[in-house]
Amino acid sequence: MRRPMRPVAPQKDGPQSNEDISSADVQLIDGEGTNRGVVRTREALAEAQEQGLDLVIISPNSVPPVAKMLDLGRFKYAAQKKAAEARKKQKVIEVKEIQLRPNIDTHDYETKMKAVHRFLEEGDRVKVTMRFRGREMAHQDLGMQLLIKVQAELESKAKVESSPRSEGRQMVMVLAPK
Repeated sequence: MRRPMRPVAPQKDGPQSNEDISSADVQLIDGEGTNRGVVRTREALAEAQEQGLDLVIISPNSVPPVAKMLDLGRFKYAAQKKAAEARKKQKVIEVKEIQLRPNIDTHDYETKMKAVHRFLEEGDRVKVTMRFRGREMAHQDLGMQLLIKVQAELESKAKVESSPRSEGRQMVMVLAPK
């Protein structure tokens, strides 16, 4: 016979607050920011509720834990806004790929190099892949020469993160902006 599922208690996110505080004593900081010293948790909680505030553990690892009287909703909202602002300023570095062949024509090469320059200016890493098909495998030295030419041309703009190496039917080199 199958037993009915019990509802799982929701996990609380954020710092311990009010009734969730498990320690007997706390280092209390009141609403104005003054340090009140070590106080019994029940007394601190009663005082916080009297002022219409919440008792929130700010530093749980200290002995005794540091608790502050503040508005928990406003505290969570400010933390959420701060995290969103940090995410907005974050730059995600992408790896763009340029594929070449050993017998590439000069104009095609110049077009590919313009794209590489643009990617590096945008702050992205560039993976230069040299593909070999059929009889081209016998002339891997031509591909290596072309990758060294790319490396020399981009010496002022990019540093070589991984030098040209052979991986089966292709050679790969990764460049990062300086």
